[in-house]
Amino acid sequence: MQDNRRHPFRDSHEDREAATHTPDTAQTRAPSYKLAFADDDFMYREELRPVRLQLELLKPEMLMNEAGINSTIVLFGGARIPDPVNKAGAGTKTLADLTKYYAEARRFAQIMTAKSLAKGGKDDVIVTGGGPGVMEAGNRGAADAGGKSIGFNIVLPHEQAPNEYVTPELCFNFHYFGIRKMHFLMRASAICVFPGGFGTLDEMFEALTLIQTGRMAQVPFLLFGRSFWEKIINWDALAEAGTISADDLTLFRFVETAEEAVAALENWAGRGEKRGVLPGR
Repeated sequence: MQDNRRHPFRDSHEDREAATHTPDTAQTRAPSYKLAFADDDFMYREELRPVRLQLELLKPEMLMNEAGINSTIVLFGGARIPDPVNKAGAGTKTLADLTKYYAEARRFAQIMTAKSLAKGGKDDVIVTGGGPGVMEAGNRGAADAGGKSIGFNIVLPHEQAPNEYVTPELCFNFHYFGIRKMHFLMRASAICVFPGGFGTLDEMFEALTLIQTGRMAQVPFLLFGRSFWEKIINWDALAEAGTISADDLTLFRFVETAEEAVAALENWAGRGEKRGVLPGR
């Protein structure tokens, strides 16, 4: 292991290894004798939750910094939307119809990854939730272009593995949904939302809320599939009721195809600004 320490103290790896060779006595077998950072039972204690939260924030951040990832394009979308090749196996007619967005997500990721590679491959890197469906399509499109992509997977009650197209060294697994969602947005230069379920809605509305309230800079925000989104959310009713302002409806734009999305990104007004923030603050 490369020694890149900036201090003269003994390395923690050395002590962890040395601790495995201590004499076997009643004292060394006691749980209290284990090094705290190498003691799983201790790390899983309820009181250590703040530490685990910090570790889950730090690990992906440090590894992406080391990989030189400057900015990302976020793809949210349903895990149940299959590749059009498997359209016949879709559970419902609607899901079968939505397979076109798997193809659009794949094509969009391929185009944007090619553009990223032309600039060095460190900006506008595709990031997805790392799972199946639209997420797989995004990582697959990046692989089609010969580029890297990020996957933010999460431990779920049912068995789940990352899709095979995520770049292995940029494939992360999370315990906390909140920290995972932070990582999605920390480097986001654009957010693209494809049809999906509860998880997609949760991710979409949290990101919209952060932009609406000025907690996050405005970035291009694209919803693929106008008919889907207008069927499940009555956006105009929210504005008419006064629960959002009419101006909030300008935070996002509907697109249908990868090419339309690329054009929207290239012509997005107000990019990088924060709402409600005075100039110079």
